[in-house]
Amino acid sequence: MSWFSDWRRNRILRHHLVPFAAFRTAVERLPILRGLTSDELAQLREAASLFIHDKTFSAAGGAEVDAAMQLNIAVQACLLTLKLDEDSYRGWNEIILYPDEFLRPRVEMDEAGVVHHTRDILAGESWHGGPLVLSLADVEASGRGDGFNVVLHEFAHKLDMLNGDANGFPPLHRGMDSASWARDFSAAYADLSARVDAGKDTAIDPYATANPAEFFAVLSEVFFETPHVLDTEYPAIYRQLQQFYRQHPLRRSESPA
Repeated sequence: MSWFSDWRRNRILRHHLVPFAAFRTAVERLPILRGLTSDELAQLREAASLFIHDKTFSAAGGAEVDAAMQLNIAVQACLLTLKLDEDSYRGWNEIILYPDEFLRPRVEMDEAGVVHHTRDILAGESWHGGPLVLSLADVEASGRGDGFNVVLHEFAHKLDMLNGDANGFPPLHRGMDSASWARDFSAAYADLSARVDAGKDTAIDPYATANPAEFFAVLSEVFFETPHVLDTEYPAIYRQLQQFYRQHPLRRSESPA
């Protein structure tokens, strides 16, 4: 960190640190944060404060966005990067918030050359180099420890995009083996896809089989929301994500509150 970056960081925290009472309330509302140590919570408070200062929250479709909602999103986004570089969300600025699920037009050409116009109903969306979009209703449903988390999902896409388009292969840390990552993720993706195609019920959202990018994002949700599920279903993926995020939520979930 350069002297200017260090000076800027300290200045922001000196003037814009999230009040402790507001931060405590946000943490108490999010079961996935249980088990964080006091040092980790202090780090998360600082990271969320920097995040809120540096990102623009824009309301769309009549959404009402207050400070509590901004903090809710910030602490969950910063949970992903708690042990990563503070500039992991670099290269983009805006978070667009809708009150509920939103529509996105889509144009596709089939094998016969026929163009199809459809509209997807989305809870969230991440654009490479552009904004991140979230449904407030789905944000409210996130962080409860039940496996669903649109905030973690979309911000995992942003981490995936640090080395280009989202493809399920984010930039790995020094010491991580890219061949091992590819092998473990490919095997788990093939297994889950086969089970979904066979009509079997799965503990992991079938949407993960849409493509490798969604597989990484969904399994990132599961890693933090229900780590025991991921460790049971795909222990090799749990270990890969443990190395990538440099966190061990399974151990955290088993610790006294």
